[in-house]
Amino acid sequence: MMSLGEMKCEPCRGGMPPLTDEEIEQYHRQTRSWSVIEKDGIKRLEKSFKFKDFAQALAFTNKVGELAEKEGHHPDILTEWGRVTVTWWTHKIKGLHRNDFIMAAKTDALAA
Repeated sequence: MMSLGEMKCEPCRGGMPPLTDEEIEQYHRQTRSWSVIEKDGIKRLEKSFKFKDFAQALAFTNKVGELAEKEGHHPDILTEWGRVTVTWWTHKIKGLHRNDFIMAAKTDALAA
């Protein structure tokens, strides 16, 4: 089976259901360092990355932005001094999709 980090995002159309709790658990096995959170009734994946200073945090933010543009899937990114918090979810379905887990795995690879 292909790892999430090797997969590409697929176009997500509105009207499809978000992942079930069981599906979330299945994909979350490959992204355990990410937290599944709920905000405003919407499940999301979130993780904070620590850096030595603001310049390194900003450089990572830009890498995540480039990845998001390449894959056509965009997160919320909070850039602070020495820390970047990335939150993935699929806006069109107001919840989690396999794409979010793919992007979480790819974000981890950028930080490695």
